[in-house]
Amino acid sequence: MGFFDNLKTEAKRNFIARADDAKDQIIYKYPERNIRMFTQLTVQADEMAMFVKDGQVVGKLGAGRHNLESNNIPFLSKLLEKVTGGDLFIAEVYFVSTREFTQIKFGGPIGDARDPETGLAIGTMVYGDFAFRVIDPEKLIIGMVGLQKTENESFVGWFKSQVMKVIKDRIAELLVKKKWPLLDVTSGAYTEEIEEEVVAGMDKHTQNYGVKITAFGNFTISIKPEDEATLKKLSKDVAYSRLAGGFQQYAQGQAMLGAAEGMAKGGGDGGGGAGNALGGMGMGMGFGMAQMFMNQQHGQQQQQQQAPQQAAAPAGPSVMDRLKQLNELKTAGLLTDEEFAAKKAELMKML
Repeated sequence: MGFFDNLKTEAKRNFIARADDAKDQIIYKYPERNIRMFTQLTVQADEMAMFVKDGQVVGKLGAGRHNLESNNIPFLSKLLEKVTGGDLFIAEVYFVSTREFTQIKFGGPIGDARDPETGLAIGTMVYGDFAFRVIDPEKLIIGMVGLQKTENESFVGWFKSQVMKVIKDRIAELLVKKKWPLLDVTSGAYTEEIEEEVVAGMDKHTQNYGVKITAFGNFTISIKPEDEATLKKLSKDVAYSRLAGGFQQYAQGQAMLGAAEGMAKGGGDGGGGAGNALGGMGMGMGFGMAQMFMNQQHGQQQQQQQAPQQAAAPAGPSVMDRLKQLNELKTAGLLTDEEFAAKKAELMKML
């Protein structure tokens, strides 16, 4: 090392500050432990300098330029090394950022959640980003030094794992207690409420480390596309069965239409007039059977209306209730315009 290099090294030891390439780090540890008397320490406005010895925070300094002298800063006397004649402080110096850190990515599986509408256990996932800031640098340093996670990467990795643990537990608890349909949850209908619950649940897990989650962003709960398709189909079937007055009635109607569709397809393999006629006849029979089923339901409703009032509950929902349910299905996107119009026409015949 040349003469000028030695001068530069000595000059650096007379000034302590966060390194330029460490501006984005939450915790920055100054590499030297032996600090000369009268060294100038610079602390930026959005950070705090912590002096640690034997795993304990001996003192801290806020923003500004400080001349490290025991007469000006009393706690430094605890750090003086007497064998050097009182010319050296022995301590680890940490710079802790107190500004808000944003867009910290997280994500992973939540686990299986049972959908209350269909009874299926569906694997759920969550991802997004969060923001946090250090509110108590002393707690952070004590906690992180104890965990030996003072490097920025190891600290962020550890903290993200804590966030994911709380998110998984909190969301699983909400889904069980609130009995929210998974399709509503994945649509974002309850995102704001879930975020508030998670933020509140984070405090008791992070306050011991002097850190607070301030916000979440792009918070998304999702399921696999094939599971979403299954849930939509089953939810549609459940809604139709309610509309038909019960699952048995709905199954009967579906069987009739399915049989008619099979007859229509079976008669069309020749491509000739006979096949087309048979196909048309099959479809006609299907619609006829479906209409017969609807008429039968209508007749049963009329008999119920003419019968004397009894204590027993009515056999099924009224036509107006079914119309209301039909509108709800249309609004929820479970029915196409054509399906909605056909179902509505059938119900209107009952009035």
